[in-house]
Amino acid sequence: MSDLLKIASVLGIMVLLLKKRWGLGSVMALSSVVLAFLYWLPPADYLTALYAAATDKTTIGLILSLTLIRIFENVMRKNGIMQKMMDSFRGMVMDRRALMASMPALIGLLPSMGGALFSAPMVEEASKGVDVSQEKKAFINYIFRHPWEFVLPLYPGVILASAITAYSLRDLILANLPFALCLLAGGTLWGLRGTGTQKESFRKVSRSGMLSFLPLIIILFAVIILHLHLSITLGMVIIGLFVILRYSLKNVVLSIREGFSWEIIFIILGVMAFKAVLTSSGAITNISGFLSQTGVPVMPVLFLLPFLYGLLSGLTVGFVGSTFPILLGLDNANHIGAVSFAFASGYVGVLLSPVHLCLVLTREYFRAEMSGIYKKIILTGILIMIAAVLEYFIFDRYVLAR
Repeated sequence: MSDLLKIASVLGIMVLLLKKRWGLGSVMALSSVVLAFLYWLPPADYLTALYAAATDKTTIGLILSLTLIRIFENVMRKNGIMQKMMDSFRGMVMDRRALMASMPALIGLLPSMGGALFSAPMVEEASKGVDVSQEKKAFINYIFRHPWEFVLPLYPGVILASAITAYSLRDLILANLPFALCLLAGGTLWGLRGTGTQKESFRKVSRSGMLSFLPLIIILFAVIILHLHLSITLGMVIIGLFVILRYSLKNVVLSIREGFSWEIIFIILGVMAFKAVLTSSGAITNISGFLSQTGVPVMPVLFLLPFLYGLLSGLTVGFVGSTFPILLGLDNANHIGAVSFAFASGYVGVLLSPVHLCLVLTREYFRAEMSGIYKKIILTGILIMIAAVLEYFIFDRYVLAR
């Protein structure tokens, strides 16, 4: 029980500091110090754990991948490639409802804080002449932006989950795919269904517009089908873009400089340090043993811990980095169904979080009633969790059968 109280107090400190606008890297680093203090971990052992975490190939690979993602996003945005993708969709999509959904979905392909505010005016424009409430507009803009975080290897949450759990990015993406589809289904059922329609005239899409999708297609194909490492794939695509766009050496250096972020490095080091101290202190072993002895079912723990942290923090990398190292030590959590279930639980919490920046900005833009948006998000979250429970038991039965 004392181990649970110690971990609960550390998680409480994390959430409190995040609400006070502390950076996630600083929060995770301080939390590792607090954890070491609570477990009376000798300074030499603490420093050894930090060194091992900082020099681990997983940590280095994460820093490289996330830096390359920022460079890729920078090149795509600055050269108008993302804009071409959106213009192409406007030409191909003739139903206004589909256009409303596709705008935030396209913007969501590239991770950016508060990106929902960018797509909100597009949803407003696409909804002209269509019978749709402000709450539905807000829900459509919010929900269709977010399926990618389950499956797109450009988002740090799924990359971090893969690194912490040692499951391949490809396997985790495939396990998370049903949840992304449930989110889209929820957006369609409670956002687009019952909305009046208006047809657009079809416009021929230019060749350059079609080619604008190619970088993302190559990344997804290489990671999911060819099983290539994300950093290798991103490196090749970025070099290809530099060549095709005829970047000067000055612009290449500028893109790399703008993509480099000490904040990202600090976040990864903080998360991996926290994981290392959890292991060195014996906290994971003790908690797992306690839950096994008391007969606490693993599923409520897999749900509640990520869900509550996601709800309180509104950060995917936050709930993954803070709770996944703890969950890995639980009995019956040693299969990808358990990892995917925990990811779905945490992400539903993130979607419902009142401090989620996209939700706050979307509600503010459309002047919508929060209760009307929440009702639809909750229904979508239930749909996701039904799929997560079914997947968990399917994987659990498969593991037991082996």
